[in-house]
Amino acid sequence: MGDRERNKKRLLELLRAPDTGNAHCADCGAADPDWASYKLGIFICLNCCGVHRNFPDISRVKSVRLDFWDDSIVEVAVVLQFMTHNGNLRVKAKFEARVPAFYYIPQANDCLVLKEQWIRAKYERREFMAGGETISLPGNREGFLWKRGRDNSQFLRRRFVLLAREGLLKYFTKEQGKSPKAVISIKDLNATFQTEKIGHPHGLQITYRRDGHTRNLFVYHESGKEIVDWFNALRAARLQYLKMAFPELPESELVPFLTRNYLKQGFMEKTGPKQKEPFKKRWFALDCHERRLLYYKNPLVRAILLPPQGFLKQSWEVYYEYPKCCLWSLNMRRFVLTCPSEKEQQEWLESLRGVLSSPLTPLNCLTASTESGHSSR
Repeated sequence: MGDRERNKKRLLELLRAPDTGNAHCADCGAADPDWASYKLGIFICLNCCGVHRNFPDISRVKSVRLDFWDDSIVEVAVVLQFMTHNGNLRVKAKFEARVPAFYYIPQANDCLVLKEQWIRAKYERREFMAGGETISLPGNREGFLWKRGRDNSQFLRRRFVLLAREGLLKYFTKEQGKSPKAVISIKDLNATFQTEKIGHPHGLQITYRRDGHTRNLFVYHESGKEIVDWFNALRAARLQYLKMAFPELPESELVPFLTRNYLKQGFMEKTGPKQKEPFKKRWFALDCHERRLLYYKNPLVRAILLPPQGFLKQSWEVYYEYPKCCLWSLNMRRFVLTCPSEKEQQEWLESLRGVLSSPLTPLNCLTASTESGHSSR
């Protein structure tokens, strides 16, 4: 067996070695990474590898399977010994020693800007290593973001102000204006990156409720670091609110509710409650944490709740009769939805059934009581 084959075999053994964490990307958790940063001693996926290439002074990468591992790069025996000594779990313990609870750690399916800023924060800026300055919850934040206009697709520069302790986010149409265009309660806010929907690699969607309606702000910033810093500042403000609202709950149970991605999104067609109206194409989004199914005339307009003014209760049922998906409530009010394919229909059914079968959380109960109080007024 030649040296190259022997070295590749040793690398593949390291990938499969137990108790190393090497079977998943050291940065986003993707399964079966097939790239290695031999300068950091970790195994990473193809997407994260692309980010590592941007700072060669910190990280040097090669493919485990496609590249040659020989003396043309460095003394390969030293590299293999270094990779063996380190590995994903050890390096993560070093560079992620004190990640704040509010900081979002990207997963395999997250957008590139989240992964890029996470990797840069870890290895380039070394923000989370032990012995650094104490990381506290961010307070107020102020800056400019590009916001999509409500009545057109033009993005305009707007000033945003986050008052974390007051639990408020404001934005202003005038740079030095004193009267905000909108005041948003952190209690009702969610933020999620929607880069394809917004058409920008740093596109962030901020969702909130006002006057019984779910509304959206679509924003971006030219700087990836700036938009991710805003995202994490909103998460930090949410954490402060949830700690005050639920002092009896441990922090670990609050973190999943800081921000959340939609369980499923996509186009379906719906008819009216009497099933006499023609089917119309709408964009749907399923929020599993708040048990809400929202729909839009198109992805970039105001959302409507289905069912109106409420959330999906355990008493609801969903059944399938291709090509129709029917959602029932106890009072037999029926919502009929159709999908363009049977595969898509089955995915929506599985997602809806998963939400309906999950137990209510304290946040669901708080939302229900709040909305019940609004509806009685």
